[in-house]
Amino acid sequence: MATMQSRDTRTFVAGEDLSAAQFKFVTLEADGQVDLADSAGENCLGVLLVEGEAARAVTVVMTGSVMVEAGGTVTNGGAVATDATGRAVDATTSDIIMGYAREAGVVNQVIEIELIQGGNASA
Repeated sequence: MATMQSRDTRTFVAGEDLSAAQFKFVTLEADGQVDLADSAGENCLGVLLVEGEAARAVTVVMTGSVMVEAGGTVTNGGAVATDATGRAVDATTSDIIMGYAREAGVVNQVIEIELIQGGNASA
């Protein structure tokens, strides 16, 4: 069962409508606002916890145990990356690792991961 604890959160302005993006990966854009991750394997800022419309305040989890929506099969204990829709998937070669799965998951399931900052490319 997915849980969250010991998380570090920050407030940002949504650069686009994120009202349906809770528990998905977001990126920090050049304008200082956050957008939904839209490129598989990209480096993300964190996971959206409190969603909102464009130009509204949103809350992003930066580190710690967090719930995230799976975009496919996720292996328990495996490295996690984003897919092109901000959802968690097993990391593959050249993906930026955003954390490690604390439970297995399948598409559209909300699972727990240990989110890390400064992910590295998967080997």
